[in-house]
Amino acid sequence: MATPPPPPMPPMRVSCGSLLQELQGLWGEIGQDEMERDRMILELEEDCRNVYRQKVNQTRKQKADLLQELSFGKADIDKILSALGERETFPRSEKLGGTLMEQLAKIEPVLEDLRRRRDDRVNEFRAIQLQIVRLQAEISGVIDHGDPAAPMVDENDLSLKRLGELKEQLNDLQKEKECRLQKIDIQTNSIQEMCSIMSIDLKVALKDVHPSYAELGRSKPMSISNSSLDRLSEKVHALNHEKKQRLRKLQDLGSTLIELWNLMDTPIDEQRSFDHVTSLIKVSPNTVMPPGCLAHELIEKAENEVKRLTHLKASKMKELVFKKMTDLEEIYRSVHMDINGDSERRALSDLIDSGRADLSELLTRMDIQIAEAKEHALSRKDILEKVEKWTSASEEETWLDEYERDQNRYNAGRGAHINLKRAEKARTLVSKLPSLVENLTAKIIAWEKEKGMPFMFNKVRLLHCLEEYTCTRQQKEEEKRRSRELKKLQEQSGTEQGAKFVTKPSPIRPLSARKPLGSSNVNNIGGTLTGRRISTPMSRKGRPSSGRVQEAGKTAVTPANYVALPKDQQTM
Repeated sequence: MATPPPPPMPPMRVSCGSLLQELQGLWGEIGQDEMERDRMILELEEDCRNVYRQKVNQTRKQKADLLQELSFGKADIDKILSALGERETFPRSEKLGGTLMEQLAKIEPVLEDLRRRRDDRVNEFRAIQLQIVRLQAEISGVIDHGDPAAPMVDENDLSLKRLGELKEQLNDLQKEKECRLQKIDIQTNSIQEMCSIMSIDLKVALKDVHPSYAELGRSKPMSISNSSLDRLSEKVHALNHEKKQRLRKLQDLGSTLIELWNLMDTPIDEQRSFDHVTSLIKVSPNTVMPPGCLAHELIEKAENEVKRLTHLKASKMKELVFKKMTDLEEIYRSVHMDINGDSERRALSDLIDSGRADLSELLTRMDIQIAEAKEHALSRKDILEKVEKWTSASEEETWLDEYERDQNRYNAGRGAHINLKRAEKARTLVSKLPSLVENLTAKIIAWEKEKGMPFMFNKVRLLHCLEEYTCTRQQKEEEKRRSRELKKLQEQSGTEQGAKFVTKPSPIRPLSARKPLGSSNVNNIGGTLTGRRISTPMSRKGRPSSGRVQEAGKTAVTPANYVALPKDQQTM
């Protein structure tokens, strides 16, 4: 078995001179040529110079790098100090002392500290600028479209002065935001209060302004932009306007309810169900009101009640007004004045159904018309009494004319004496007719002159009736006068002839055969006269008791300003 070779001996440190001596000895032993030896030694020397030259170059480069690094470090220090705005400067190399490595060793910790301070200042600037950008975005409304981009920090100006300016700007923006949030809080509280009063969904109302206002968890910041604040103010104004309108409407409904209740004597228990409406009549819009008092449902309930009571009121109004109308018609009818009641009733009914009629005013006007009608009727009373006397006397005159034309009026019989007495009374009345007619005519003329209107009697002007009667009576008187003269002439002629001739009784017709005024004839005549309709002017044109008569082509008397309603011209 072969023994392993001994381990190599560690190299011994030898010098270049010993190695050269050893090399020369080897050459001598070999017998190397002198010239070859000189050439090889020259090569060795050249190789050594190259090694040294390379090493020197490396060292020079290292020195240049160190100088450059030292220069960059000083420049970086100056730049950072300038950016930080600090007046202290790092000492030059000639003042640092020591080798380049020592100088660089002194610079590195300073530079590291300055860089750390610069980074901290940059982070501080970035944080402040980011807050500023976000606040500006919130105020301008840009944040509604997403978070703003991170701001770029100007590292050439990191001075405390610039930092203070940014902090002041940030503080102003924060104050502005706080002020806007306070405004939003006040307005949202106002919206919440009005929504509570009017029973409106608060979340929906706030969401109409901006979705961030309706979020309960506040996952996103509340919008404080100018547009959002404007919409919020508009919402507050709109709700406040709606609140005032609802309050005014309920106040009007409450006043109307009280008026209707008082008019129709509504029970207190029924009124209590609308206390929440009547309690708001004198409430100011700025007064604190309970929740739900202006709810739309309550307004609808009050409106329905007003409609119900108004319908009931219209029925009662018609009942009251038509009762007044009946009284008015009775007054005019009692004094033989014509009134178109049907058309007036239709006009009143339409007015009441339209809802434009004021009951108290309407009843007051009708009371005034009734009072005027009574006064008007009173002014006609004296004339109507004389008309009644004239009508009665005219009837007796007609009866007397028929009675006197009856050839058997003096026959003895039942009732003859009664007719004789009536005839005497009739003659007395007839003798007073001219003065009665004259007096009545004078009174009618005076009345018409005072009132400025014709005196109508059952749709006929009474003065025309009197004139017609007077004319007719004059004609009758003339006929009677002629008849009397003719009769007188006939009697004279008969007397003269009777003296010449002797009149003998006729054997054919005895005197006893002549029909006397028997009781049956008297009764028949009396019944005929008393039961017959007398043809006086008033009986022909219509008497007070004859009821409604036909049109006579004259204008009926209609009360002036009758219930103050517009009406078409009517021909009576």
